[in-house]
Amino acid sequence: MTASDEGDPAVRGGGGPTASGDRDSDGDRDRDSDGDGGPSRPSGGAGGGITVHRCTVTVVRRGGWSWGPDPRGLVQQVVDTLPERLAAHFGPWLAGGGPDVEITEPVTVTVRPGPRPGALPTAADIQVGPVAPTEPPGGGTAAPVPPAEALAAPWQPPGAADLFAELAERGELDALLALLPDESLRTYARALRDAAPAAAARSAAEAARGARPDDGATPSADGTGDAGPGAPSGPPAAHPAAAGRAEPGRPGRADQDRPATRAPAPRGSATAARPATGEVRVWSALPFLLTGPLARVGYLDAVAPALAGARLADDAPLFAAALAYKVLKATGRGWRRDERDSEAAAAFAGLAPPVPEQALTRFADTARPALPVLDGVLALAVCRGHDPADPLLLTGAGGGLLLLDAQGVFPVAWTSGAAELLPHWRNSGRPAVLVCDGPLPPGTLGVLDAAAVPFLTGVRPLRGEPAVRLPWRTPLWTGAARPLADPALAAALPGHTARTADLVSALAERRAVPLARHAALERTAALAALLGLSTLAWTLWRDRETPDPLLALGRFADLEATVRHETGAVRVRVPLGRRHADLLRGGLLADVPDVPWLGGRPLTFTGG
Repeated sequence: MTASDEGDPAVRGGGGPTASGDRDSDGDRDRDSDGDGGPSRPSGGAGGGITVHRCTVTVVRRGGWSWGPDPRGLVQQVVDTLPERLAAHFGPWLAGGGPDVEITEPVTVTVRPGPRPGALPTAADIQVGPVAPTEPPGGGTAAPVPPAEALAAPWQPPGAADLFAELAERGELDALLALLPDESLRTYARALRDAAPAAAARSAAEAARGARPDDGATPSADGTGDAGPGAPSGPPAAHPAAAGRAEPGRPGRADQDRPATRAPAPRGSATAARPATGEVRVWSALPFLLTGPLARVGYLDAVAPALAGARLADDAPLFAAALAYKVLKATGRGWRRDERDSEAAAAFAGLAPPVPEQALTRFADTARPALPVLDGVLALAVCRGHDPADPLLLTGAGGGLLLLDAQGVFPVAWTSGAAELLPHWRNSGRPAVLVCDGPLPPGTLGVLDAAAVPFLTGVRPLRGEPAVRLPWRTPLWTGAARPLADPALAAALPGHTARTADLVSALAERRAVPLARHAALERTAALAALLGLSTLAWTLWRDRETPDPLLALGRFADLEATVRHETGAVRVRVPLGRRHADLLRGGLLADVPDVPWLGGRPLTFTGG
């Protein structure tokens, strides 16, 4: 019987015949109790019961300062609850008649602690290892033993249709589709078309059983079912949301209906890497701190559907590794990584170190159709919260253009040219744009002026670009179609230019995929990392200084942590101190459920 949780008593297997106070390998104290007989009378229904011949219980305290008034009573409380828990999980297989079954393999009961220290949980997950049913006493054929996957269904990531349906409910589906290139549109149209036959078959099966389809959907004329409120009508290729809908972060109908057969994973995918196990000490907890901010804006919920639509759901750990590398140390000579960075990135991705570099490079090529979806979700989230009275910042970076929100330096988009930025400018409310110094692609100012974008820049325009010189103490230019002569913006431009220059330099030094032929994954990982860093800085320091993502990068990069990969969760223990207190006070150490690259396991934080 095993379980553990930071900060509260829990139950873990192992121990001696009496209560004890030995220390475990982590320095935490535990109390054990075991014995023959155990819980022996759980009723599984009218047809039978369960007899446990041996049960070992260990209560582990992680954090806190006291066992409470009755330490031995904690173990007895757990033992007293076992009959009901075993009956609840094994009841379906005990109802009715049938021969006795002997389970010779260990049965692991994972119990999560309650909301208060010492409180018992209200539910438990039971996992059964490989079980070979033995011949019952007196001969005969043993009844089948329920497999582990039947008792605890594995996490199923939501499909692309679920993401599109959620965007349709918010009225953002058309805006996202307008941002996607043709390659991405074709990829997701094929994915939705392939999922449609399975959805129709399931709807027909539910109708035959007289069951109501999921999410309150009603069967349509073609038998595929309605997507629910907010989903437009039309063929799947034109309106992807019609294929199904689900709540954010939960597996949706379209994904559950997907056929069992699946395309083989690309060579070098994350499926070939070993998953991380046990406990590891990482030099930087900063990658883990990004997950909470990304989950708040819905970005984390979009990772699994976006990759699933491109048949890359198993490669989510590689995306996580690329994200981690953008906030770790700078790569030496443009491609060499520090060994500690590889360990931290692997721990964040849920993989055993090192992260396979060749697989990461191949993933950068195969994931190109899926990345615009993630970029679009991020851009819509930032544009949705932008105040049109505040300017946007535009600077050249990596051969393209990086668009930022001036308040908090939140990233909006990173594109190859100015034309791709215009939809983001419109979605932000058509604000003023400050064009900072940097290697701008040719024709950038001309595209902005042709679209009547009010811009202000200190970059000298090229010959033929429509720009008007302003009477200012330093050389400044604005657009001819819509001049912008705001003294406050002109005074703020040098400060914004310095911040964006430092930011671009920091991003260039940290390469997510140094050997990739295309920059798409590099830019996507940079945008996600910047969003997380900007949220950290805005949450913690906006009331006392100008928030900047580089502040979070510099102040939390060396925050060490202990990462424990368990079956039911990944737990990050951050050292107690000023930084832990600030993060805790800002709500940045809250649990993050359904992390896609961790197989749906939650990411939990604690101090110690």
